Amino acid sequence: MAMDASEIERLIKAALPDAEVRIDDLAGDGDHYAAHVASSAFSGLPRVRQHQLVYDALKGRMGGELHALALTTSAK
Repeated sequence: MAMDASEIERLIKAALPDAEVRIDDLAGDGDHYAAHVASSAFSGLPRVRQHQLVYDALKGRMGGELHALALTTSAK
């Protein structure tokens, strides 16, 4: 079952309220996305921890409903 881009954005913004989020459907299949997330919550954190915060926001959907996510993060 594919996951809608708006649902990905909603989950990220629920966990990181100040986040600026852009989701691109890479293959047009609802399974392969690129996400660009900027949040002040990332300030001072290494990139790995920034990505973990985003994956935590997706509440276990990676590898299930959401097959692939190319992730780019930055601090505001």
